Amino acid sequence: MSLDQRLSDEIDARREDLIQLTGDLIRIPTLNPPGENYREICEFLAGRLRSKGFQIELVRAHGTPGDSEKYPRWNVIARREGKRSGECVHFNSHIDVVDVGLGWTTDPFGGQLIDGKIYGRGACDMKGGLAASIIAAEAFIDVCPDFAGAIEISGTADEESGGFGGVAYLAEKGFFAPERVQHVIIPEPLNKDRICLGHRGVWWAEIETFGEIAHGSMPFLGDCAVRHMGAVVEEMEDSLFPALAQKRTDMPVVPEGAKQSTLNINSIHGGQAEGDADFTGLPSPCVPDSCRMVIDRRFLIEEDIDDVQAEVMEVLRKVEASRETFKYDVRELHRVLPTMTEKDAPIVQTVARAILDTMGKDAQYVVSPGTYDQKHIDRIGKLHNCIAYGPGILDLAHKPDEYVGVDDMLDSAKVMGRSLIELLASPEEAA
Repeated sequence: MSLDQRLSDEIDARREDLIQLTGDLIRIPTLNPPGENYREICEFLAGRLRSKGFQIELVRAHGTPGDSEKYPRWNVIARREGKRSGECVHFNSHIDVVDVGLGWTTDPFGGQLIDGKIYGRGACDMKGGLAASIIAAEAFIDVCPDFAGAIEISGTADEESGGFGGVAYLAEKGFFAPERVQHVIIPEPLNKDRICLGHRGVWWAEIETFGEIAHGSMPFLGDCAVRHMGAVVEEMEDSLFPALAQKRTDMPVVPEGAKQSTLNINSIHGGQAEGDADFTGLPSPCVPDSCRMVIDRRFLIEEDIDDVQAEVMEVLRKVEASRETFKYDVRELHRVLPTMTEKDAPIVQTVARAILDTMGKDAQYVVSPGTYDQKHIDRIGKLHNCIAYGPGILDLAHKPDEYVGVDDMLDSAKVMGRSLIELLASPEEAA
């Protein structure tokens, strides 16, 4: 029996373990914000992997956004050395999940198995992928104990809020240096037959318009900042949104609508702050002297970040020219440049062959509409041989009744295991 077949059978034999592991991970509610139970899930993973012979490091990202004594940003890195020198394959999964939201018909933190699917917040994005990578690595070690190089598995913080307390911090500390790690697979839910090469860029900014406070019964004595912001939104509708819709990319971005440049108005806040939930009074009658809008601009690899910013500034200049008392400020909140691994990169070709061998179909190459932690591995770690590949349907991420299919996790684990065979097994073992 070939090593590939032995590994496939070994993974199938771990089906119940995979279901249990995924459910256990979901049942630790690692909500971000604020960043709950990071230490608990890291210690759970450490205990599991230490028992399988991995060396464990728990790393707190001191001083990163959100890190505090109440909500410390913990990460776990597990490394299993092979019997001889060779390359390192690293599986990186984020441990945080987004808010539950409304509309669930199952327990968001129950990890229930229903008709071959495991339900819960983070099931798809991405605790199912984390569990699949662990099962793949453990099965590979058991059927190929004399492997070369090293296997690393990490559970990292804060991907959902930028990754600065997770992969970015670890990359700055050298954990993703090319001399330490040579291949990275991030088991994000892009569908089990897809290889995600990278992602679009993002520019977040806050625009604030200013006015003058006055009594609401005499608004002519003040200057309404909300009306100024309304003019900004109107100009965006008239000029910027149509222009962005004309920009198209050659990147294989999914879904189809994300192949163009996009802009989302993330929030608008003007005037008085909302009262506490238990406040039953009325607001005071005031003309708002400030209005803030957060924008989320996603841009293409063909675009330059300076041009992205200039387009927004042009909108503001047009409004300024048409409104005598218009005053504004712009503050950049976040920026990420687009990234895309080449199709001929070693990890891309290895996983593509594994998909073909496992599922009998050619891999699809895609690019994510949003960013994920590849940005930090690429830009900070200077490690370009990195992809996202994992089980789950991208459209289910952040939705109510999020789930991951057990069969999809098993197939993905087999792809990951076959990739380990190609990269770390000796020719004699692989024969």
